[in-house]
Amino acid sequence: MSRPKSIVTLSAAGIAMLASVLAPTSAANAEAKIGVVNFARLAEESPQAKALQASLEREFGTRQRDLVQQQKELKTKEEKLQRDAAVMAEGERNKAQKDLIDGQRDAARRQNEFKEDVELRRNEELGKLQRSLVQEVQTYAKSQAFDLVISADTVIYRKETLDITSQVVIAMQDKGAKSAAPAAKP
Repeated sequence: MSRPKSIVTLSAAGIAMLASVLAPTSAANAEAKIGVVNFARLAEESPQAKALQASLEREFGTRQRDLVQQQKELKTKEEKLQRDAAVMAEGERNKAQKDLIDGQRDAARRQNEFKEDVELRRNEELGKLQRSLVQEVQTYAKSQAFDLVISADTVIYRKETLDITSQVVIAMQDKGAKSAAPAAKP
């Protein structure tokens, strides 16, 4: 019976030793300042994201309006053809149908090119935005003495109080407002 007692004694000693080793680690972790950032929300609400959206709208707005106008013109031609087809001469009707089909093909081609151009440009700018947002979060985390900041997209559970996205957005807005303010005159 001395054997089981020695195993129990060794097990108890091992558990006590493990607890003494883990105790300082647990105390250090309890004091760690941890934050969570929702990058999707940050990308929507940040001043940089809003500026990016406005920039893309300026860059592609004219082309989009031209495409919408072309679609309206094609619809008008189609309605006219349907309405007047019965009274048109066969040659005139065939020409109108051919013009309509050619116009629809051209519109579809231009629409596809537009979508590809917008996506390419958007992806380029989103890559820049993402790098900028990571840098902004890092700057905020350092200034606020966070020990760890993680993305909300990969977290299984978190307390809402750990989410610092709103504070980062406010800091970015404040930073943008300060840089946009005119310099004080000496």
